[in-house]
Amino acid sequence: MSAFRGLHFGAVWPGPALALGSALLFGASTPLAKLLLGVVDPWMLAALLYLGSGAGLFVVQVAVGRLAPAAWRGASLRGRDWLWFGGAVLAGGVAGPLLLMAGLARTSAATASLLLNLEGVATALLAWFVFRENFDRRIATGMAAVVAGAAVLSWPAAPSVSGFAGPLLVVAACAAWGLDNNLTRKVSLSDPVRIAMLKGLIAGAVNLSLALWHGDALPSPGVAAVGGVLGLFGYGVSIALFVVALRHLGAARTGAYFGTAPFVGAVIAVLGLGEAVTIGLVLAGALMALGVWLHLTERHEHEHAHGSMAHDHRHRHDSHHRHAHAPGDPPGEPHTHRHVHAGQSHSHGHTPDAHHDHAH
Repeated sequence: MSAFRGLHFGAVWPGPALALGSALLFGASTPLAKLLLGVVDPWMLAALLYLGSGAGLFVVQVAVGRLAPAAWRGASLRGRDWLWFGGAVLAGGVAGPLLLMAGLARTSAATASLLLNLEGVATALLAWFVFRENFDRRIATGMAAVVAGAAVLSWPAAPSVSGFAGPLLVVAACAAWGLDNNLTRKVSLSDPVRIAMLKGLIAGAVNLSLALWHGDALPSPGVAAVGGVLGLFGYGVSIALFVVALRHLGAARTGAYFGTAPFVGAVIAVLGLGEAVTIGLVLAGALMALGVWLHLTERHEHEHAHGSMAHDHRHRHDSHHRHAHAPGDPPGEPHTHRHVHAGQSHSHGHTPDAHHDHAH
């Protein structure tokens, strides 16, 4: 248990559970979506999944707005948040699919599948060296183990690369999604359902336009409904969990946990679709288990200072939320309102979450 000593459990442990839950839903959706590929074209299926996630979460958003107490609702995007979110949507919902489509047209599917594992690498590198998230050798090794496991899982028997343009475009798509993850982290204190809903609707509209431009046929109502429900859980709920995990862990660590999604999909394919257990699957599972263990047993504790800051999100009055209430602020906890954090210095276990974005 010594590896866990000093961890601030209330702040750290929800993050891994949420990120792994996001990976579980997304990973499970992959083999199920594969069953639909026989009756619907790939780009049209992507549109169905994203639109299903956006439309389904819109219903959830309306229900929450009517049934949940106002104090329990998530914070709205405001001011500079819209710039970060707009950049995330342009990178992940527009540029990513366009670059991937162009890359797939010039690259074999096996090579593209292998290259798509670079999304986690792009997320981590941008988080560490551009957005200045803290990391150490343990976290970097854990990230490398997860990515290596994903690479083993998707490594083709005879990889082929037809020129450089196609692979480079796929790599650029991964970079776009890595940027999306880091920009979304900037707004992760806002309502995660609303963020995931807007992402789904916009990405769905882009993919639908691409599918129709590519000449794909519209699916039957039954297939569209199945794809929509699958998208709601495999994409919509998954993205919402991912956003909250970003709030607790930062982009790089969340991306590492989410990198286990291909393994989840492979296990479900073995159990539910009768696919064979391979040496690659076992090796990938071992590498990913090592990476997750390295992250779960991270211990990062030191004296650190919080500067004064003001923001709006759902919270309880813990050690990081000791503030006075104005007459119009909601009673009870948890609640959502704009509040000011006074500066303080203290020491406890933490990750680079929304309240620990400090230099080292």
